[in-house]
Amino acid sequence: MAAALALTLTACGTGGAGDADVTLKVVVADYGADGGPGTATYWKDLAAAFEKRHPDIAVDLDPVPRARLDRTVAARVRAGEAPDIAQTGAFSSYARADRLYSADHLLSIGTQADFVPGLARAGEISHVQYGLPLRASTPRLFYNKKLFERAGLDGPPTSWAGLADAAAALREAGVKTPYALQLGPEAAEDETLSWLLGNGGGYVGLGGSWTLDAPQNVAALRSVRDRLVVPGLTGPEGPRLNRTAAYRDFVTGKVGMLLAHPSLMARADRVHLAYGTAAFPRRQGGAATPTGSTDWLVAFRRPGHPRETGAFLDFLYGTANVTRYAEAQGTLPVTVPAAEAMRADGHHRALWPFVDQLRDAQFPQLDTVGGPQVTAALQERIAGAVSKGGDPKEVLSAIQHTADSEMSQVS
Repeated sequence: MAAALALTLTACGTGGAGDADVTLKVVVADYGADGGPGTATYWKDLAAAFEKRHPDIAVDLDPVPRARLDRTVAARVRAGEAPDIAQTGAFSSYARADRLYSADHLLSIGTQADFVPGLARAGEISHVQYGLPLRASTPRLFYNKKLFERAGLDGPPTSWAGLADAAAALREAGVKTPYALQLGPEAAEDETLSWLLGNGGGYVGLGGSWTLDAPQNVAALRSVRDRLVVPGLTGPEGPRLNRTAAYRDFVTGKVGMLLAHPSLMARADRVHLAYGTAAFPRRQGGAATPTGSTDWLVAFRRPGHPRETGAFLDFLYGTANVTRYAEAQGTLPVTVPAAEAMRADGHHRALWPFVDQLRDAQFPQLDTVGGPQVTAALQERIAGAVSKGGDPKEVLSAIQHTADSEMSQVS
């Protein structure tokens, strides 16, 4: 099916591959195949507009279901069939193997300067940008206003103690899941980082080394265990809840609070749910450093089309195209001009706090050496660390050992 769709998309260009001097092979995620908002129309229209402006370049789009995207790209690279451009969740192994063009090799100075600075930095390996942000987001604390009113709560919590107190009040008001703690495999690394940042910790220190077992990280998870999980404030599934189930339960009125991305807004709006959002709190009060996430575009050297690849990417990152992609996907603009345009548009008022927050977001840096192993370990073990009887220090120390072992193999 993906191959058939790719042929359809390729044929949509004005000039067509037969009239072009170069055909760019571009692998992108098809979120519609995984039940999310589809991207096929966006990419089809983008390719047609680009080919009309550049009749000497054809674009051969290959949409792949997001769940299979990284495996598909890796398999093609191993087979010597790397595309010119690929969307991916991880790229450090390709960069370290010198398989990728750097951003400054491809993009105009204007396009490079337009990226949201934190996103550009997150796309760097050894201070060289290889990853070009495409699908960016940052989560905020969503809360059900009707359930808060029923529990006698005036507004969202601004500290961890306030969050625990609000969760207790929601439980007393009969709410099934006062706080949806999403430490199941689907979103464990995302939820975990928000709690670590809220206590001054994180995955990686200023020097670029893993700091998973830092004292502030251990203390953060102990607080989650003792103040939320053990008292039964995280619902029937406890900390093992997956993101998909948490979002579903929120829009059906079973969840009082949860950490969620702006993509949840459209689902809540469709059922006319009264909800609010707030910054995730620091332990002692105030807004925590927010976490961010993104998918990347990378350009492979092997096909050898840097001029044509750069032209396509410069076109893709035009303000109108970036804005349209974000609007269609319920994500956030990855360039400053597109963010400013959305921030100035009253139609997007509900997204403004997310747009503003993205500027300060810290990205997980799970694409560094050992990142895949750390991600897998977090997804498998972190829920157990905060379960009743769990030991955060033991689990974080074990994951730190995994990260250190991976680092030692390349040092």
